[in-house]
Amino acid sequence: MNRLTSYSNGIHCISLPTPFAVGDVNVHIVESEKLTLIDAGVKTEEAWQVFKNELQHIGYSYTDIEQVVITHHHPDHVGMLDFLSTDIPIFGHRFNRPWITNDEVFFKHHDQFYLDLFVNLGLDEALLEKAAHLKDPLAFNCHRELTHELQEGDKIPGLPGWEVLETPGHAQSHIALYHKENSLLLGGDLLIGHISSNPLFEPPMKGNERPKTLLQYNSSLRKISDLDLDVIYTGHGSIINHATELIKERLHKQEKRAELVLELLKKNGPQTCLQLCQSLFPQVYKREVALTLSETLGQLDYLEEDNYIQVDRTKVPWLFYSI
Repeated sequence: MNRLTSYSNGIHCISLPTPFAVGDVNVHIVESEKLTLIDAGVKTEEAWQVFKNELQHIGYSYTDIEQVVITHHHPDHVGMLDFLSTDIPIFGHRFNRPWITNDEVFFKHHDQFYLDLFVNLGLDEALLEKAAHLKDPLAFNCHRELTHELQEGDKIPGLPGWEVLETPGHAQSHIALYHKENSLLLGGDLLIGHISSNPLFEPPMKGNERPKTLLQYNSSLRKISDLDLDVIYTGHGSIINHATELIKERLHKQEKRAELVLELLKKNGPQTCLQLCQSLFPQVYKREVALTLSETLGQLDYLEEDNYIQVDRTKVPWLFYSI
């Protein structure tokens, strides 16, 4: 299997194995003023050995890496940070920090947030037990400090020409790197060619209001659709050429699913998020509780934002009504 793809602009993509259903994850080496690693794969010995072997094929050792930029905090993008020198600067959005440092106070809040949310969405005891495994992927996480915080418009030392874009939705911590002159985007999981990126619900990183991740995600897609882009280097799968049509297709698909949710509410009357989720994903929801609930709640947020539905949050679980 070919795990290394090198491009003429000094970007090298290394595809690393993961233990997750999504399959391999891409990390990128950027040859610039500083040799920069974009994302760091998952913390397994298998991924680490593949990474070191493929680096050798382009003439480098892992000790040559001078800095790391992480597009977001998910374990398949940050885990191998633990295998790199503690002296290497790590750049990323500030919302990465509690995840990659395994902040105990944050995770106490995290656990309570999900428990409260799942009860409000209508989960019974059996599904709550399944949802309790939400943090299992963190077994492949890192335990590192974020040394440099990035925000919209920032330039990264050693990477001339690249600009930071904040692109939340798939994760609150998500960023992309845009090279305007060369019409390139290092996009992380913002847009993937062969599968949809899931806007996953997360605890609020500031304040108490739950982030409406699908609305954020749609906004991030529209943001990059307005850019002059020839190529997107993605966190999974192949590069994307001329992304505008794919973005239009993904936004249209979300719109159609929201219309389906609205039809279900009109036909069946008020329902909980779980009941709607079971209608949309009659088999998959049993295996992927959090994933399918995220999708369903996202569509409900979308409909509520546009005043197609209203929500009674005085009851537990919440009830969603068509207007």
